Amino acid sequence: MGDNRTRVTEFILLGFTVSADMELLLCGIFSLFYIFSLLANGMILGLIWLDPRLHTPMYFFPSHLAVLDLPYATNNVPPILGNLAKHEKIISFASCITQMYLYMIFAATESFILVVMSYDRYVAICYPLQYTVIMSWKVCVVLAVISWGGGIFLSLIHIIFLLRLPFCGPQEVNHVFCEVLSVLRLACADTSINEILIFSACMLVIVGPISIMLVSYIHILRAILKIQSGEGRKKAFSTCSSHLCVVGFYFGIAMMVYLIPDSDQRQEQQKILLMFYGLFNPMLNPLIYSLRNAQVKSAFYWVLKKTRTM
Repeated sequence: MGDNRTRVTEFILLGFTVSADMELLLCGIFSLFYIFSLLANGMILGLIWLDPRLHTPMYFFPSHLAVLDLPYATNNVPPILGNLAKHEKIISFASCITQMYLYMIFAATESFILVVMSYDRYVAICYPLQYTVIMSWKVCVVLAVISWGGGIFLSLIHIIFLLRLPFCGPQEVNHVFCEVLSVLRLACADTSINEILIFSACMLVIVGPISIMLVSYIHILRAILKIQSGEGRKKAFSTCSSHLCVVGFYFGIAMMVYLIPDSDQRQEQQKILLMFYGLFNPMLNPLIYSLRNAQVKSAFYWVLKKTRTM
């Protein structure tokens, strides 16, 4: 199928439908967000690495989240900035597939890590005396391996089924990067199997994690309401509510993009949503999950003090 057709060797990313001046402005704004994301996640990894007090299961999964967010942002944002600054919209077929594969790995793995982190908070608040036994290092490593392995495996299946499709034109991807649905529209063959796979993956990566996290946070809320100390209740509720905001932002956008029926009008909205998805999520995660934590703040001051005395 497609033997007599010319195979596409490169794609043209249409990007945003804005003026050249607006593209430069967006490039500057996105650059600032990207730099802040790199600094914040790099700081988290550095603090967890340098301070022995943070070498505990409680900070194991935030470190994985930071490890995910660094390449997650780097995979998409720099090429987008290059397109905005140089007005060069061309990307090779191989680069497009690679970008898409990495994007799906990081997005799926982050979903699983967020589920594991909600379970970690559930154990810490509902069973504080048994936390170190339930969330042992062995359990943490197994959960991390399952999360990364699940993300890699699901993404590999999508890429394998995508590569079996012929791409013979048009070459214009109506997006700011090589997003799977936008590329899939350009295939000159039946894509029903790929669409079924994407829907199934969404149920596993979006709907499943949301359901599990809702159950976890319902139990957490019940445990918080039983706390006698008003200060303790306020602190626990503040932490959990901020976590829920990040989770709602992450999964809410994913549901709007991948689970709501598509239309021509929604394609422009999807571009903006996924752009914010790639920019704000890696920036919000360290702020909510780590930098607001008292022990992380203490570690930051400890590292500063240690650096000054050297």
